[in-house]
Amino acid sequence: MKVLISGTAGPGGWPSPGCGCASCARVTPGRRATSVVLGVSAPADGPLPLDGSPSPDDLAVPDTSTLSDRPTALGGSTPPGDSMTPNRSMPPNGPARLPLSGPLPPGYRASPGPDGLTVTTSDGRRVLYAAFTHPSYGESPHDGSSYDERGERTLDLVLLDVLDRPERLGDLRRRGLVGERTHVVAIDVDHRVPTETELTRRAALWGVRVVPDGTVVDTSEPPPAPTPPPRRTLLLGGSRSGKSAEAELRLAAEPEVLYVATGPSGDGDPEWLRRVRAHRDRRPAHWDTAETTGLSEVLRSADAPLLIDGLGTWVAAVFDECDAWPGGAGGDTSGALEAVAARCDDLVAAWRQTRSRVVAVSDEVGLGLVPDTAGGRMFRDTLGRLNQRLALESEDVTLVVSGRLLPLPL
Repeated sequence: MKVLISGTAGPGGWPSPGCGCASCARVTPGRRATSVVLGVSAPADGPLPLDGSPSPDDLAVPDTSTLSDRPTALGGSTPPGDSMTPNRSMPPNGPARLPLSGPLPPGYRASPGPDGLTVTTSDGRRVLYAAFTHPSYGESPHDGSSYDERGERTLDLVLLDVLDRPERLGDLRRRGLVGERTHVVAIDVDHRVPTETELTRRAALWGVRVVPDGTVVDTSEPPPAPTPPPRRTLLLGGSRSGKSAEAELRLAAEPEVLYVATGPSGDGDPEWLRRVRAHRDRRPAHWDTAETTGLSEVLRSADAPLLIDGLGTWVAAVFDECDAWPGGAGGDTSGALEAVAARCDDLVAAWRQTRSRVVAVSDEVGLGLVPDTAGGRMFRDTLGRLNQRLALESEDVTLVVSGRLLPLPL
């Protein structure tokens, strides 16, 4: 089946008319509002351009009871200011507006569900239009046993608003609905991302295709092979630099992730507890979490991608566990510091040997003032040396500054 993707932007297009943001100023030549036509015929040697997108009247579907009489074109965009802005969600009860335009050919089926709108063609090809979600998405776990009443599973094409919730793609992969031969194409792209280059970067991280308007996707052909991600990534940055958010973004579309939290739980410290809760709330629901300082053991035993956040709190915890802070109960800290060094050595060895993909977050401690306490200087030196050693054993090292990325090549 060939699918014409004549537009890929959000409502109003990108740039959005009248918007003065930096993203809309940068994008050129621009993208039209999302519009997709299934089952088109086009030359195999290039995309078939098509102007326009479904009109507001086409987008308003009063109910879902006669979907067999509904359209073949998919789209979710309405010109700015129009009174019939399409509903981007599926009401749990009652009528629903669906992004359909034109009659469905004989043998086609269209059905809304928790993941979006699924269209099944007469030859059994399955397309998921996931630019909107049912309000109950994520509230109850999917059992993964089947996708619909016929037990169908792997999709041929997913049209996804990846800038909204990329973790939805990871959930689809976890449940077996997206496989190696599934084409995943970004739609509804807009100024939520600063540049086209950043859109392409994120999409590559997630295994998503960013295509020009007018592209024809042939689902009978395998999708382009994704670039293998680096096995070990170290993200450095200062406080509130965006390093943790970038780490989560790197793994957002993975079907399985183990989030390794090395900091304290926050008991007895309301401010720290709020930080911990904020991190928990933004993690995908299908990720697992381990709160531990046993990083070496986790690195050696993991069979899923790891996100370690972070190494600064890990070093602080190791100092606590080894009673290595000046003035501690042990008095002379020389032996305690040797124990800290041994823990760091073991971590570096496990990092070097791990077979799992790992993204670790660490504090860049060498850009500020020299700490005015002996304990502060010991912590800074220990973490700085650890960062250097892990960086030497990493395929990817990036400094995050104010949410912007500065790759650090060898």
